[in-house]
Amino acid sequence: MISFEKKVTPLIESIYDTLTPNEKTIAQYFLKQSSAEESLSARAVSERLFVSIPSLTRFAQKCGYKGYRQFIYDFQESKKELEVIHNDLTKTVLSDYEELLSKSFSLIDESQVIKVCGLLNNAKRVYIYGQGSSGLAAHEMKFRFMRLGMICEAITDLHTMLMNRVLVDEQCLVIGISVSANASVVEAVRQAKKQGAKTVLITSKRSEESEKVCDELVLIAMKNALDQGGLISPQFPILVMVDIFYSYYKEIDKDYKYHLFSNTLTALGAKEDKKE
Repeated sequence: MISFEKKVTPLIESIYDTLTPNEKTIAQYFLKQSSAEESLSARAVSERLFVSIPSLTRFAQKCGYKGYRQFIYDFQESKKELEVIHNDLTKTVLSDYEELLSKSFSLIDESQVIKVCGLLNNAKRVYIYGQGSSGLAAHEMKFRFMRLGMICEAITDLHTMLMNRVLVDEQCLVIGISVSANASVVEAVRQAKKQGAKTVLITSKRSEESEKVCDELVLIAMKNALDQGGLISPQFPILVMVDIFYSYYKEIDKDYKYHLFSNTLTALGAKEDKKE
């Protein structure tokens, strides 16, 4: 059984773009901090970074903590399990996946998952917006949920997203997916909300603007330049969240959804028989 502990790093990364220059200096220090020898007391860190102790307190509060002492306790606990891996590509890739899974665990809000699944269950139609790799994840989400009887569509073209506002109403749910909170996707979600649709934004970036355009902002894990592609597919943390939504959604009216799922398997089987 895999065991995860809550990590501070993804919390810092999710709010980084909303921080003041002074707070970004603090954030960069903790994101890069690796020396176990350095004192992390408020006084020591304030002197090291040339910032005030109240600045450290405000930074900790933006990360969701009551104060710096609570923040630094969790930070030190999370650093205990870090392992340095050198010159082994297989271990590096697996370590990156493990890191993203651990960060996903830290960010997951089960009460929010239940709310989103309620929105999915109550919607007459669901539209999923995304571009690039997020668009591929949008299509994957569409196919997964269609097999449970959901009427949904993935839209990956910006013009179609914007035109789709004509079709959405208060009975619809619009889900925007963008690791980097792409302005075009955020705007399309905002337009849908103006039409009365329920809206969800899945992203790694928290901002006031993003929170205004959606009913639920779902944070996903990130690594540096993840949205640009590298060793790890940018879709991975999105699909982790999609799978979590899927598992919860499937439990709502479980017998009926199992019946629909079985019917899709039968339909796919019949198609394969015709090919033969």
